[in-house]
Parts: sequence; structure tokens; C-alpha cells
Amino acid sequence: MAVTPQFQVDKLSVQLGGKAILKALSFAINSGEFIGLLGPNGAGKSTLLRTLYQYTAPSSGALLFNGKPLVSYGRKAYARHVAVVLQEIPAEFTLPLFDMVLMGLTPNKSLLATTTAAEKQAILHAIEQVGLSHKLEQCFSSLSGGEKQRAMIARAMVQAPQVLIMDEPTSHLDIKYQIQIMELAKQLGVTIIASFHDLNLASALCDRLLVLNNGELVADGSPLEVITEPLLSQVFGVCAEVSTVRHPPNNSEIPHIRFHYGYQL
Repeated sequence: MAVTPQFQVDKLSVQLGGKAILKALSFAINSGEFIGLLGPNGAGKSTLLRTLYQYTAPSSGALLFNGKPLVSYGRKAYARHVAVVLQEIPAEFTLPLFDMVLMGLTPNKSLLATTTAAEKQAILHAIEQVGLSHKLEQCFSSLSGGEKQRAMIARAMVQAPQVLIMDEPTSHLDIKYQIQIMELAKQLGVTIIASFHDLNLASALCDRLLVLNNGELVADGSPLEVITEPLLSQVFGVCAEVSTVRHPPNNSEIPHIRFHYGYQL
């Protein structure tokens, strides 16, 4: 029996302000995959993610989630399945960190429901996993950019979604937390769709890479299939050498990019 993809995208197009942002994209994502979304600035990565989490409506084409049209899901019902961590971190919240992470329970609870002891423990555990236990009572708005990003990931963890969508989740993080947070996300065992600027990090962590350029899907495959010297030149406009390295802990082969500097194309 064929497995129904979690997301089925067929000739998806998005126009904004009369301009074609996404152009007839077609791909499928299966449950549990870690998908890296790559492409230069302006390629359409954020627009695709916004379309997948119901912020932007498609102009044409089909978009199914678990075999049903995405438009058939109400926002709260969809939020029970899909958590989102954005690049733009909200700064206006004056809630303590604990209460900010507590908001991850909202899609799964009624408005007046009290927080159980088990839920409180889950919140504390999520905060500990992202390395913020020492900031527990601090106001969210007073946290650094990287700390806010980690708090938003803890909130998504508490939500316990089927899918985690992340728009450049490592953009405000130190190298240590870039690696730690993405490995933590991978250990959740859910479908992850994340945009990256760091191509080596995406290659090390992702099962598949989708590459956008000028609103078109130009590559879809494993990191070894996608990350090639011609693609780096054609899509990103850089000269680079791609080699194969072994990646712990399972000793799998992944591509590694060494960029060339001091050149002109």
C-alpha cells in the first residue's frame, strides 16, 4: 500500500503584488523527513514556508496535508499538527520565559483550562533542553536574540507537533547553539522543514535538500545528490570545492563545501 505523503505539493504558484514569487513547484514530503530548504536571498524560501504554515495563500496549484487540502484545516486545528519557529522573533512580549513557552500548549487546550503538573514539567524540560533554565523567571523581551530563538524552539517542542517548520532558525545563534538546537530538533522524531544559509550544516543534518532559485525548484534530493560544484556556481554564484566526508555518529557520507576566496567570477 502506498504511503500518503504528509505534504503533497503540485504545481504550486504564489503571486504577491503582481509578481510571481513561486512558480509551479511540485514535490512531496513524507512523515519524519528532515527537509532543508536552500537558495539565495529572494529565491522564495520564506514564501514557501509561509504557504506551508497557512500565512500565505497559493495563487494556483494543489497543496495537501495528510491527504486533505490545506485550506480545509482551520488555523487552530492545523496548529495542533504544525509548529512554526520564525526568523523574525517577536520582541513585544512582556511575559516571563516560562509563560512564553507555556503558550505552546494553546492549540491543544481550551481557553480556561488549567496547566497540569505534567505539562509544567514538560515546559521545564523543554527550557532545560535549550539551555535556558537559568533564565526561567526573566522577561522574554529582555533576552538576547539567540536566547529568544531558543525560547521559541522550546515553545514549539511543548506544542508536540507532527511537523516543525523553521525559517532560518540558526540566524541569531552562536555556533554551539546552531549545532545543538538543530540536533535537538532532529531528535524530536517529527517532520522538519527548515531553511538554511549554512550549506554545510544543512548537508550534515538533513535527509533531503530542496533548492529554490528565482521562485523555481531547481534541485531535490539527498545532500550528496544536490550539493555539487556546478549547482553552487549556478545558484549561489560562488566557486567552491565539494568533497565527501564521513559524518558521526553513524559514519554516513555527506558533502563538505570548501569555498574559494579572493576570486572573481
